Amino acid sequence: MKTRNKSKLKKLILTAVVAANCLSVTPAFAEEISSDYTSIWSRQQAEKVMPTDKTTAPKIDLDFDLVAPDQWVWDTWPLQNRDGSMAIVNGYRVAFALVAPRSLGWGERHTEARIGMFYSKNGKDWTYAGIPYDYNKALGHMQWAGTAMLDDNGKVHLFYTATGEKTNWDNNGWDKRAVQRIAKTTFDIHTDKNGVHLTNEGKHQVILEADGKYYETLAQANSPIITAFRDPFFFQDPNTGKDYIIFEGQAGSDRDFIKPENIGDEEYRKTHSVPAGAELYNGNIGIAEVLDKDVTKLKLLPPLLESVGTNHQMERPHMVVNGDDYYLFTISHTFTYAPGLTGPDGVYGFVGKGLFGSHKPMNESGLVIANPKESPYQAYSWMVLPDQQVISFINEPKDENGNVKFGGTFAPTLKVKLNGETSEVVKEGKAGEIKPFGANR
Repeated sequence: MKTRNKSKLKKLILTAVVAANCLSVTPAFAEEISSDYTSIWSRQQAEKVMPTDKTTAPKIDLDFDLVAPDQWVWDTWPLQNRDGSMAIVNGYRVAFALVAPRSLGWGERHTEARIGMFYSKNGKDWTYAGIPYDYNKALGHMQWAGTAMLDDNGKVHLFYTATGEKTNWDNNGWDKRAVQRIAKTTFDIHTDKNGVHLTNEGKHQVILEADGKYYETLAQANSPIITAFRDPFFFQDPNTGKDYIIFEGQAGSDRDFIKPENIGDEEYRKTHSVPAGAELYNGNIGIAEVLDKDVTKLKLLPPLLESVGTNHQMERPHMVVNGDDYYLFTISHTFTYAPGLTGPDGVYGFVGKGLFGSHKPMNESGLVIANPKESPYQAYSWMVLPDQQVISFINEPKDENGNVKFGGTFAPTLKVKLNGETSEVVKEGKAGEIKPFGANR
């Protein structure tokens, strides 16, 4: 295990203090000058992960309908206004999801992923409208998950992960070669008797790339699991009005080791050893400050949270705000836990008093929603909306004999109740249902 040079640390602290004093007239930005705000999901906390009745989702009925019969459908997100509320365009609700032809095998869909659009009048019955962009103009061999924002001028901003290069693509060992970059494009949106249409497709452009310092590059990756710089989530802080992009990353060169805090408190460390290889599991949740209204100029900031030595993937991170409580949610898998730890495929949450405050694991461990034990992979890619609706997709549910039925469609919408540092699953709705919701507040 490496340690920081003490003299270097003193210089960094002195620099931070001086900078903070210089910025004393604008305290809202003072926390951005150092990485002190980066919260930690430690091994000690993750060791407490244990599904309960309050954190376990109901078992999914295997007699489910397909929202798009010819497509595998997975990671899903609604079109939201800049303030986080649900965008409703002439009575229509709009959603996006990753799609791939069902003619492909279940496991082949990832390398042929595109972003499809859906629309609905009632938020229950969805019409698949196809892929709204020109694939030849889009960036990456595949387009992975992101979010979508409707601005005050009626322009749709689609943020996505541009994964791999179109030229010389080879599926052999692609996960070790496919660079991930955060990209965006824009559209005009209009409706008619035939539904919702996105037109006037804008330029596709990369807006964020891994820097190698805070966020690991593909060249730096040294884990048995694919590295990450993906899943952009647009977020406007309701208490400051500032815009950000939150995303999944891996710790870069400044954090390529396990420090004591990643293990646990002093008492815990006396009796617990860290298995070899745990340091290769280096997930984090990144953030970038948006510098312009068009969301094309951004500044990378130190991560909001890290799970070095605990978990490798903190996918599709997103933020929900209730007053002073800032809930940072993410999703993760059983197989991405570091050696010596385990937990279910599920939603994990961390709550703090502010965007850059110290975020503590909810329910002590971080677990907010888990798949039931008898069907541990039934759903995935949950997204918690500002009113605590939780959408996801049906993944690999099991029948009573343990046989898997591949899903690839919208899962029943859940409702969670947030109460400070605790939560519970309180309701199950219809598959794919999205009720109108207000802004973060």
